[in-house]
Amino acid sequence: MFKGIAASPGVAIGKVFLYNRDDSAVPRRKIKSTDVPKEIARFEEALIKTGSEIATIRNNISREMGIKHGEIFNAHLLVLEDRMIIDEVISRLRSERLNIEAAFEDVLKKYIRVFQKMDDKYLRERISDIEDVGKRLLRNLLGKKRQTLLNLPANSVVVAYDLSPSDTATMHRKNVIAFITDIGGKTSHTAIMAKSLEIPAVVGLENATGTVKNNDTIIVDGTKGLVFINPKRNILDQYLKEQKRLVKYDKELSESKSLPAETKDTHHVELAANIEIPEEIPAVIEHGAQGIGLYRTEYFYMNRPDLPTEEEHYSAYSEVASKIRPHAVTIRTLDLGGDKFLSQLKVPKEMNPFLGWRAIRLSLAKPELFKTQLRAILRASVHGKVRLMYPMISGVEELVAANKFLEEAKKELKAKRMPFDKNIEVGVMIEVPSAALIADILATKVDFFSIGTNDLIQYALAVDRVNEKIAYLYEPLHPAVLRLIKRIIDAGHSKGIWVGMCGEMAGEPAFAPLLLGLGLDEFSVPLTSILKIKKIIRSVNYDETKRLAEEALDLPSAREVEALLRKKFNDVISDTMQDQQ
Repeated sequence: MFKGIAASPGVAIGKVFLYNRDDSAVPRRKIKSTDVPKEIARFEEALIKTGSEIATIRNNISREMGIKHGEIFNAHLLVLEDRMIIDEVISRLRSERLNIEAAFEDVLKKYIRVFQKMDDKYLRERISDIEDVGKRLLRNLLGKKRQTLLNLPANSVVVAYDLSPSDTATMHRKNVIAFITDIGGKTSHTAIMAKSLEIPAVVGLENATGTVKNNDTIIVDGTKGLVFINPKRNILDQYLKEQKRLVKYDKELSESKSLPAETKDTHHVELAANIEIPEEIPAVIEHGAQGIGLYRTEYFYMNRPDLPTEEEHYSAYSEVASKIRPHAVTIRTLDLGGDKFLSQLKVPKEMNPFLGWRAIRLSLAKPELFKTQLRAILRASVHGKVRLMYPMISGVEELVAANKFLEEAKKELKAKRMPFDKNIEVGVMIEVPSAALIADILATKVDFFSIGTNDLIQYALAVDRVNEKIAYLYEPLHPAVLRLIKRIIDAGHSKGIWVGMCGEMAGEPAFAPLLLGLGLDEFSVPLTSILKIKKIIRSVNYDETKRLAEEALDLPSAREVEALLRKKFNDVISDTMQDQQ
């Protein structure tokens, strides 16, 4: 048995397909000065061929799985277009008179070493992107073909040291039922693609490839992060039963698509979806979501050399608003900074980017950028029920300043006789402790709150949520976090406004009874969580959840809160309790 990181939930039982990348030695030889132009021409041809291959994969993935997943490969194309890398390769070719394959490999290894030394976990995980592009380019220079994951035998479980996005993109969904890797983390592209393919995956196993053999029987438990090689009969029988249970569970979930999100004693809540791009709307409808509680607009700015125009904003927002009618869409204004940057804005590097020039602070400092988006949101409001939401409000002054620009945007549209909803709802994300503490004041000036737990937890507990060394301190059930959430909800209700939650905590099905009991009005969650949360909501009594919340607020630790949650509601949440490593 191996214990790794749960990357994508579910259980798979199949046969090992050991995937070894082609890491053939690159030949090294001296060349004549007269051969330099020929070597540069070979390099340019390989760049073009490699770019074409990656673009084809990107287009296929965008068509089959959505643009968001296809955009992963834009990073690969950017590596190929990086003039600094290309110029350094050609410079080394000329100065050292090495064949182009050797010159490129030397430069590639240099950049990989640079990324390996970085403290940022997310950036370290991007090493696989650079390696994937580099090896693909080297194969094209050498005229070699690599082992692929196309046309594998049925019920194959891929076992690899690592899998690049292009590896997972070539998997045949019917034949590859799961995969495991020696390296990787929850934020790696491998994990992202596994969830999109809806197949179980476990990563970070360290030495699985050195232990398994082709055609070994393997069990992958992507929920608990466990892997069994040639399991004993009792383990195999246990997981065969688990598979049947999960099939039945998924069938039960699908039966609730059209049912309301209400408790057994008829307390109703809104169950909405988080989205990033308009192409996700069909899936939102398919999963039975009651609208969109968070439309993250910053992704609209990425993977492009320029800033989007007002017409581009308007086109995207109006498409979402019209397609999701009669339900509402809550559009969050630009939330850049922290771990999301744009080169077009020339944002300076900061010592503490999560505490720096980001979100509403950036928008207020760039009025034209901000008003371009505000005008587009207002114009889109005539095509459906549109709500506007500001991120990272820390005090009344920021809210007043943001609303001043909103009023200016309205006047500009009136002057052009462009229609918009004059009664558009305006809300704020409560994700800064200072905002939570003055929620009663903010509630008098907005139409709704949406609690952003990702930042609220890290700011309240002083825990960097992307730092694996202190990940154990990032506790959504910490008593301080629960008391802040309760304070925000009560402040909103006392002033007659509704309160939602769009952070990852809302998307954890096991937390649903507690959040219900705290009084939450709207859950806005990833698509994969909607039906699980709805099932839990429909399985409990609201009065029982309120009693649970009252007890939880008096407990001294997150561990005791979780124990109480399991004790009171284990029968309805046990199916959704995933490994939290």
